[in-house]
Amino acid sequence: MSSSVTSSVEYTIPGVHLTDRTLQVPLDWSRPDDGRSLTLFAREAVAAHRQHEDLPLLVFLQGGPGGKALRPTGADGWLGTALERFRVVLLDQRGTGRSTPVSARALTDVGDAQAQAEHLTRYRADSIVRDAEHVRKTVYGGRRWSSLGQSFGGFITLTYLSLAPEGLEASYVTGGLAGLTASARDVYERTQPRVVAKNAVFRERYPHDAEVVRRLVERVAAGDVVLPGGDVLTVPRVQALGMGFGMKPGFERLHWILDEAFSPDGELTETFLAEVEAETSFRTNPLYAVVHESIYAQSGTGPTAWAAQRVLDADPAFSPGADPLLFTGEMIYPHMFDQAELRPYRPAAEALAAWEDWDDLYDLDRLAANEVPVEAAVYFDDMYVDAGLSLETAAHVGNVQAWVTNEHEHDGLRQGDVLARLLRRMDERGGPRRG
Repeated sequence: MSSSVTSSVEYTIPGVHLTDRTLQVPLDWSRPDDGRSLTLFAREAVAAHRQHEDLPLLVFLQGGPGGKALRPTGADGWLGTALERFRVVLLDQRGTGRSTPVSARALTDVGDAQAQAEHLTRYRADSIVRDAEHVRKTVYGGRRWSSLGQSFGGFITLTYLSLAPEGLEASYVTGGLAGLTASARDVYERTQPRVVAKNAVFRERYPHDAEVVRRLVERVAAGDVVLPGGDVLTVPRVQALGMGFGMKPGFERLHWILDEAFSPDGELTETFLAEVEAETSFRTNPLYAVVHESIYAQSGTGPTAWAAQRVLDADPAFSPGADPLLFTGEMIYPHMFDQAELRPYRPAAEALAAWEDWDDLYDLDRLAANEVPVEAAVYFDDMYVDAGLSLETAAHVGNVQAWVTNEHEHDGLRQGDVLARLLRRMDERGGPRRG
């Protein structure tokens, strides 16, 4: 396969000079010459006034799975912090953004459900790491770079340290130190109590919303409330509004949605229905739902088998008929594939949930001997990534220093000064490795 860049475009937005590049990569890195390929998109960002300088590189590994890279509007937020010292590579992971998407039509063309599931096993962290290495070697001449992994991007970082640590000078992880041997069920058994705790915080902060929720459940349970896109609204879909509880404004977002739930005449408002649909839709990121549990699968874990649903079923407090109604977290459940945008993906998702032939994502011995300096923010109250598992991982992986904090939720990278803190901590220990 040719290793050349297939297209390149440069332009400047306020404060940031951007270079967009596309490359061709194999679908299956273990069989790179089998004729199946994908387009991979990478956007380089550099401070506009420093575009001609020789700066160190930082590759950003987006959260998800199935999330595209940041679309910058200027030199602000964590990107502004990074641009003070780096050229930043914003990689659209395979299947996302401007990289070849995993559309329902394209997936159907792959074949039956088993063939589709096999295809989707090529969208995990190991393939993403090999894509990143291809970009590093092809575009940047094999020069080492640092990595910044947010959430699932931290999982990818651990795979990177397992497969190709020679490509890294340093790594920064924000809310993404995965359990190295934890199955999907192990993860959800640990995070479900955190979801319960977040529900309690929400009820304490907005006690007057409890009656709104009761009225809402009673109305939705009738089975005739239809969302703008045509789906019938169900109580489990209402419960899915809790997905944002692990983010800083999550409680407020739900409160304001509920605030306009009913019109003065007691009917559900069109505004409310539109907001519920938008908050719970996967139309712009179906891959998130389809491959979600597979990010935890390895050779020793067996099938994921809808682990989140099994954990939910074991806890009657999450019953759609419970009072108070508990909202669910970022877990993916089978009922979500009744939604119009996910319905075409159901056969693949079912086959993927039963998949057993998983490759390992982490090399435990290599991680224990790791020499790449890693600074990791571990959010003590994280609803999505269990802090206990993260600290176990930090203790196992060589050269990792963890900053444990309850100042931030899972979106601390976007909402706070987390990257600046991690960079300062790295500087204080001598900086990235060189040579």
